[in-house]
Amino acid sequence: MMADVERPNALTVTGAHNGAIMSSCLVEIDESSAVVRLTGVLDAAGAEAVRGALLARLLTRPGPVVADVTGLRVVDPAGRGVFADVRREVADWPAADLLLCDPAVDGPARPDAALAGVPAWPTLDGALAAVAATPLAAVLTADLAPAVGAARQARELVTTGCERWGMPTLTDPACIAITEMVNNVVAHARTPMTVRLAPQETTLHLAVRDHSPRQPTFAGISPPNRAGGRGLLLIDTVTRRWGSSAVPDGKVVWCVLHPDDEAA
Repeated sequence: MMADVERPNALTVTGAHNGAIMSSCLVEIDESSAVVRLTGVLDAAGAEAVRGALLARLLTRPGPVVADVTGLRVVDPAGRGVFADVRREVADWPAADLLLCDPAVDGPARPDAALAGVPAWPTLDGALAAVAATPLAAVLTADLAPAVGAARQARELVTTGCERWGMPTLTDPACIAITEMVNNVVAHARTPMTVRLAPQETTLHLAVRDHSPRQPTFAGISPPNRAGGRGLLLIDTVTRRWGSSAVPDGKVVWCVLHPDDEAA
């Protein structure tokens, strides 16, 4: 499998078997909108590259992204499942979702109808109307350097968000979580990072994206004689759930906080 840049904001994903090209899927990103167009043939060999392209777009554009599969033919289960997999992957990211434009949802079932599990509209106008209904203003983002002071800047962003969105009980635990997430980047990834937060009904979603492929590992409570290593324990303690997503050129560490946990 390889991905070659054909022109700005477009890549061709090709699948090969024993040296023969079996499929080709063109991914085109519309920078002026939420649309990612996929055309051609998608099989298992191209699924991972399509997954990466969709996640990369979701990283750069807060809010739902629409995958327009009008011109796409999906030829095996691995290819069909990539859209639902991406949607599950970003379910707890701040302000992220994947929608589909698929004319077949308004007609007979298509062979690739395993795009099931992803909200779909038969027209692009319908899908974009759903995107327009999402309050993109309820998102805060900051690009930070891996330096002393990054955690303080991230806490200020969290405090602003909690005040703006009426979530005062989540300010302290969210500041604890974001401090540890950012400090892990400063200490281990040592790359520039993007901090993003957004409300979702009554919950608060935080994420830190860096450019290191190294995934965090949580082994529970550290021995009392061990220095450090408690950052993930703190995140695990103050959040409802947390996790890490592998993305092109790095990872996203995310967490979700719920006001009921603080009331308890």
